This record gives sequence, structure tokens and C-alpha cells, in this order.
Amino acid sequence: MNRNRGFTLIEVLVALLVFGLIATAAAEVGSQYIGSYERVRDKTLAAWIAGNRINELRLDEALPAISENSDDMDYGPFRWQVTTAVLATEEPTMRRVEVTVARFREDGSEPLPVHTLSAFLGEN
Repeated sequence: MNRNRGFTLIEVLVALLVFGLIATAAAEVGSQYIGSYERVRDKTLAAWIAGNRINELRLDEALPAISENSDDMDYGPFRWQVTTAVLATEEPTMRRVEVTVARFREDGSEPLPVHTLSAFLGEN
């Protein structure tokens, strides 16, 4: 009698099911890694932009006027909207500055806020 046997159909289906589950889990982990990388990249670039804006105001000779303005800029491979709000404090020789950085999306819709940085500036 010839005892050479292959896999049964049930064994093949179970092996395919196990492989499918492993492949699905690996794809999910890869997707989460890419999303996490993009968030960290955007947050890092936005923090640098906000920090640069605060330092520009610190380097000015005069205390900034109470105001709010928004500028668009290219930084890295993206276009950003930088909103700077200079607010009064109870101390007249100090200002509170809030810089909000938002990244423009590829589809041209409203920019998505990524990072906000606050600081206090005083007279030199």
C-alpha cells in the first residue's frame, strides 16, 4: 500500500486562516506605525515653527502690541498657517503670546491645528 499523502483540504484552509489573521494583524501594526510617525513629524515641525516665532518676538526691541495675525509659510515639505495672538496681562510691562501652528492639507481644505505654544514676554 502506498502511504504518500498530502495535506487535507481542512488542513490547508486552517493554515490559510492562520496566515490571513497574521497578515491582517501585521498590516494593522504597520498602519498604526505610519500614522504615529506622521503625527510625531508634524508635531515636531510645528513646535519648531512656534518656537521660532516666539523667539522672533523676544528679539524685538519693543514689547509687541496687543494683536492677532496669521501668516502662511512653507517649512519642510508642507505649507503651514501660523497664528500669533499677543494678549494683555495684568502687568502692563508683560504680554502673553500664543502661537498656533496648523498644517494645510493636500486637498486644499481648512488647515488642521497641530501645535500651540504660549509664552510671556516682558520689557527688556
